[in-house]
Amino acid sequence: MLTFDRFKITVPASSANLGPGFDSIGIALGRYLILTVEPAEQWVFVPKTADVEGIPTGKDNLMYQVAEDVAKQYEVTLPAAKVYVSSDIPLARGLGSSASAIVAGIELANQLAKLNLSQKDKLRISSLMEGHPDNVSPSIYGGVVIGYHHEDETYINHIPNLQAEVIMIIPRYELKTADARNALPKVIDYRTAVEAGAIGNMLVSALMNRDFEAVGTFMEKDLYHELYRTKLVPELAIARVEAKRLGAYGTVLSGAGPSVLCLAPIGKGKDIAKHLAIKLSHCEVDVVGIDTKGVYVDA
Repeated sequence: MLTFDRFKITVPASSANLGPGFDSIGIALGRYLILTVEPAEQWVFVPKTADVEGIPTGKDNLMYQVAEDVAKQYEVTLPAAKVYVSSDIPLARGLGSSASAIVAGIELANQLAKLNLSQKDKLRISSLMEGHPDNVSPSIYGGVVIGYHHEDETYINHIPNLQAEVIMIIPRYELKTADARNALPKVIDYRTAVEAGAIGNMLVSALMNRDFEAVGTFMEKDLYHELYRTKLVPELAIARVEAKRLGAYGTVLSGAGPSVLCLAPIGKGKDIAKHLAIKLSHCEVDVVGIDTKGVYVDA
C-alpha cells in the first residue's frame, strides 16, 4: 500500500458560458475548495466550513468516487485518507462547485497514487465526467479557457490572464442545473443557430484580442440559454442595467445561474459592487479575483 505525507489541494471556483460561450467558455474565480489530506485507517471527509456542511463524509462523497474511478482507470489502489474540506464556493449557485469537486477528486487520486497526470490528462478525465469542459477546464488551468469536448478528444485554448475585475451577485436561493437545463428548448431553428454561433465567435475574438468593449457587447447577446433562464433569475436584468450604468463591460448569468457575473474595468469593481449590493440587497455581492493558477498542491 502506498504511504504519503500530509498535503493540501486547492481548486478555484469557475463561471461557465460568459453568455454565448454555452458549454464551451469558462473563467476561473478566486473562491476555493481546499482539501487537507492526511493518512488514516479509513476514508473520511470532514467539513470545516459552512458551504460544505452537508457533504457526505464517507465513500459516498463525490470526491472519493471520482478519485476511485481514476484509480481504477490506472489500475492502482488508493491508500485511505482523512480529508478536511473547506470551501467558500456556494453549492448550486452557478459557480462550478461540482466541477471543483471533480477536479479535486482527480488531483486526490493523482497525489495518492503518484500518477503524475498532466494538465491535459486531468482535462480529458474531467471533461469525460462532466460532458463538457467549460467549468472543469478553468479549475485546472486558471484564467479563461475556451474548449470543445468530443468523445474522441477534448480541445482547449487558454487565456492565462485577463485584465478585468469580476463582480459576483450570488442570490440566497439555489438553482439546480437540471432545472435550469429543463428551461431550455429542445431545438432552436437554423437561422438562430447560425446567429448564435456568430455571436460566440465574436466573443472569442474579442477575448483573444483583449477588446473589452467588444467582450461586453457580445457577452450580452447570447441566444442559446439566457432568454429562457431569465425568468428563473430576475436579478440578471436588474444587474445588467445597473452595472452598465456604472461602467461595467457586460453582465451574464454565471453558468446555469442563479449567480450573475459582471465583468468590469480594473478599479471599478468596488464601486459597482457597492451599488449592486444596495439594489440587490437580498444577494451577496462580492468583487472576486480571476484565478490564474488553477488547481495546485502544496504541503
